[in-house]
Amino acid sequence: MDYCLAGDDGHAAIWHGQPDLDLDGDGRLDAFGLDLDGDGMRDDALADFDGDGIADHAARDVDNDGTPEAFFTDDGSGTWAVSFDRGGQLRWLSLDGVEHTGGPLVDFDGVHVRGQLDDRLVDTDGNGVADRVLCAGEDGMTGYVDTDGDGRWNVRLTDADGDGLSDGATSL
Repeated sequence: MDYCLAGDDGHAAIWHGQPDLDLDGDGRLDAFGLDLDGDGMRDDALADFDGDGIADHAARDVDNDGTPEAFFTDDGSGTWAVSFDRGGQLRWLSLDGVEHTGGPLVDFDGVHVRGQLDDRLVDTDGNGVADRVLCAGEDGMTGYVDTDGDGRWNVRLTDADGDGLSDGATSL
């Protein structure tokens, strides 16, 4: 799994680590331990829950029962800024306006890649309401964005070539 972290001096470096932990409890090694918070203990972890080989979740102070004290997800920009309470739920609306709770992994679009929940909710402003969702598909990624903070999706983004960059946007 690849991951990128910046030091106190602002310079970033990319590393590779082999998963040695099962952080989400599904029986598959999806994370590896390291010392993220500088306390001298290898009790933190980076995880790849979507299986793309890139770390997308960070956990701090994973104790003996496997539960982290703090849990962060990458907001899609490579920034570990979005705190997510592992026991909590995000509120989100489906495309037809029906309210749900769950996450961060959900079935948003009804398509299961590798038979798993593969759509990731993101709460960039930390208010408990998802304002982005990333949907994995056989033909690349699709994303939905709530641009005005009302909980409803305003823009659909597509990444048809799978390079991680949006190729198109459509107003909803």
